Amino acid sequence: MSRASLSLIALLFLSAVAPAQSGSGLPSAVGETPLPSLSPMIKRVSPAVVNISTKGTIKESGPGNPFLEDPFFRRFFDVPPGSGPRSRPFQSAGSGVIFDAKNGYIVTNAHVVENASEITVTLQDGHDLKAELVGSDAPSDVAVLKVKSDNLTQIGLGDSSKVEVGDFVVAIGNPFGLQHTVTSGIISGLSRSGINPDGYEDFIQTDASINPGNSGGALVNLRGELIGINTAILSRTGGNIGIGFAIPVNMARSVMDQLIKFGSVKRGLLGVSIYNLTPDIAKLYGLSDTQGALVSQVVAGSAADKAGVRIGDVITSVNGHTVKSNSELRNAIGMLRVGDKVDIGVLRDGKPQKLTAVIADSAEAPARETTPQESNAIHGGLEGASLADAPEGAGALVRSVEPGSAAAQGGLRNNDVIIGVNRGKVTNLQQLRERAKGASTLVLEVRRGKTVLLIPVR
Repeated sequence: MSRASLSLIALLFLSAVAPAQSGSGLPSAVGETPLPSLSPMIKRVSPAVVNISTKGTIKESGPGNPFLEDPFFRRFFDVPPGSGPRSRPFQSAGSGVIFDAKNGYIVTNAHVVENASEITVTLQDGHDLKAELVGSDAPSDVAVLKVKSDNLTQIGLGDSSKVEVGDFVVAIGNPFGLQHTVTSGIISGLSRSGINPDGYEDFIQTDASINPGNSGGALVNLRGELIGINTAILSRTGGNIGIGFAIPVNMARSVMDQLIKFGSVKRGLLGVSIYNLTPDIAKLYGLSDTQGALVSQVVAGSAADKAGVRIGDVITSVNGHTVKSNSELRNAIGMLRVGDKVDIGVLRDGKPQKLTAVIADSAEAPARETTPQESNAIHGGLEGASLADAPEGAGALVRSVEPGSAAAQGGLRNNDVIIGVNRGKVTNLQQLRERAKGASTLVLEVRRGKTVLLIPVR
């Protein structure tokens, strides 16, 4: 390094520390008015935010065809054992928030602890604790850990339904391994979705700096109440550009309760197929705006059917909360528990009505037509396909395929009938769901006209 470079670094360093050396700084008050400071609130809240480090192994694809990750393909083509997926160790770090000090429950992101075989929680005072994974829910990106300690401080929970754009917030976490970093900003937006099409999303958007390592950390208001769990950023470089997202605390708390009670989230179904309202459809139905979700199908015997929901209804609210789109309706129902009663506001023939439904268990719900987004939830390779039961138990009918979607690129076409998956027979949509569950690759047996063909999708 040149002497000029060293001089420049020294000058910058001295410039940074000069105010401290000179003893200058902000006065404690201007006249008789004390300067505001977040320090007292930060000192109170910070012990409830922890560092989470994980160790584990992940599978890596070999240099061959990615389909060779699937055991079925390896057996079918007689591929030697060494040609399959390889495992490698990994270490990662994130943040977490203590929700329940008495019982040792900590909430973090599901992606922070994904594939982890060893989880260590580090408290603000430097103590390391081994953590047990209570449960993880990838669709909401929420996970719950449990530690044993008598020296925990829990955070106060706010009400994310009362958050408004423009509210001041503080993000606390461990970005890039810098423990207990505090950044501030405002709420930039609410009810953001589309970040993860497979997930249940209702993100709070903030410009408080969130970076790698902040995941699972706290987003608090100026009263020190938790309003969100920091989870993602929108960035072209991997660093913060002022667009960060947090899971609302109300959603995180609901998921946590189910993970503690059941070990997983038991999502129910209302039993409808829905579409977003477009201006043309709204005009056709005599509506003044495009807020709400248009019911295109009601499954016989479902919770919606029993509640009196009809085709052509526009669902406008759930439990008093406005529904602006089909994704908001999906989130609202997906966060309810099986057996919960839900008040549904609908517009029918332009007139508002109130209905009450009891959320059904998805395992007991009849098979139904899926939207392209719901097909993606069955398997990523089916994204873009609208599926339904084929007549007389003949399989799963592909009603339509969106151009350019994963399903279209995989080779599916309109009116294909899926009659088998991974050497197992498929007689309806529910059976397709069951056979696709947990499989990275699907080999679909498809009837197209008078021809039967195999279509592998990933």
